Formats: sequence, structure tokens, C-alpha cells
Amino acid sequence: MTRLGRFVHTAVMAAKKAQRGASLTRCWWSGDDPLYVKYHDTEWGVPVHDDRVLFEFLLLEGAQAGLSWITVLRKREAYRKAFADFDPERVARFTPKKIESLMQNPGIVRNRLKLESAVKNARAFLRVQEEFGSFDKYQWGFVGGVPLQNHVRSRNDIVPRTEISDALSKDLKKRGFNFVGSTIVYAHMQAVGMVNDHLIDCFRHAKLARGAKPRPTK
Repeated sequence: MTRLGRFVHTAVMAAKKAQRGASLTRCWWSGDDPLYVKYHDTEWGVPVHDDRVLFEFLLLEGAQAGLSWITVLRKREAYRKAFADFDPERVARFTPKKIESLMQNPGIVRNRLKLESAVKNARAFLRVQEEFGSFDKYQWGFVGGVPLQNHVRSRNDIVPRTEISDALSKDLKKRGFNFVGSTIVYAHMQAVGMVNDHLIDCFRHAKLARGAKPRPTK
């Protein structure tokens, strides 16, 4: 195949892929922003069991409080650089001088309370790891290690909080976490796959439901 032929073939295949993607039924909130669509299609609702990723989402959910999630997604890479690739051990060592430096970073949400909370939460996160062996074991224990499968038919069926998010929020606060109200915690649970809140006609709902299975006990 000539170079021109390969170029044309690649372009045609990309167009077909884009067309297939455009025809999929998605949750209404993903809109048409490519970043949001990718997040919806590849991350939201996928069970997360990596402690560093769980910390990442906790940090970003706290930063998102009062803002839109797309705003935080657009700042995600800046947060990754500013917060040591979301390493809780390193973030836990951030000093007041470091906070002042972060307050000058235009790539992140420059809210002092949220920045100080991220450091405080990192320290609390490490305490939970020490007590339970992993934050994953602690957090997923609230749903018995298995993603909750909801059957959401419309946006009006999605609740902002549940008894489980209330319980997790209360326990996190008791352990010294900030910016972990029940609504924030439920959004976190949705993001890391503790609950499948994709609309039932969204192409992701069935796929995640099929993949749901208990975590092996250790």
C-alpha cells in the first residue's frame, strides 16, 4: 500500500470509529466535550482498587466542591504535577510554604481551604492505610466489596446521596478528612465504581454490570 493509500485508509477508519462513537447512547451529562465523553466512556463508574487513584479522586472531588466536574477535569494534569502525581505520602509532607506556592499556581483551584484540606486528607488517608492495610479495603467495605447496581432510567432517578454515602462521609469526618460531605462522597462513589449510576440505556451500564464481581478476600 502506498503512503497515500495508508493515509486514506487511516482517515477512513478514524471517521468510521468516530461515527460509531457518536451513535452510542450515553448518559446526558457527558455532553459533546471530547474530554468529558472520554471520561464517561473510560473512567466513570469503573471500579477502582488502586489506593493512589482513590486518593486522586478524593483530592479532585474536594477541589470540585462548588464547581463543575469538567472544570476540574480540565485541570487534572496540572493537579497531577502540583500534587506529586497524587502520592499521599508526598502530599502529606507538604508544608505551609508549599501551600503558598500552590496558591500561585494558575493551573489548579486556588482555594486555600481546599489546598490545606488536601494535605490534611493525605495524612488521614495514610492513617487509614495503616489501620486497614489499604484504603481500598476500608472504602470498599462500605459496599461489601461489590459495586452497587442501580437501574437509573432518567436523570431524575439519580439521588445526590444515600445511607451508605452518609455513613462513609460520617466515618471519614471522624477520621479527620475534610470536604467529604455526603454529596461529595456519593459523587466519589459513582466515579470510582462503588455504584453503577449509568442510565440503563447508556452503553456503559450493561458492560459495567456484567463486569461486577466480588473482590477476593485476603
